[in-house]
Amino acid sequence: MDGEKIGQILRGLRGEKSAVEVSSALGISKSALAMYERGDRIPRDEIKVRIAKYYKKSVQSIFFI
Repeated sequence: MDGEKIGQILRGLRGEKSAVEVSSALGISKSALAMYERGDRIPRDEIKVRIAKYYKKSVQSIFFI
């Protein structure tokens, strides 16, 4: 898994939505979302599933590219 690439995908998916809105909907902190979007951390599997459901994408299309 390429953290930087995943971060780019996550930033693109968030688009114009605020980080607060997305992190709140996902049940994670704003700082955790920021780390995922910068590619500093890869989310746990449970969070990957939440992110994929939120954006109506498959886990594979976001995290296994």
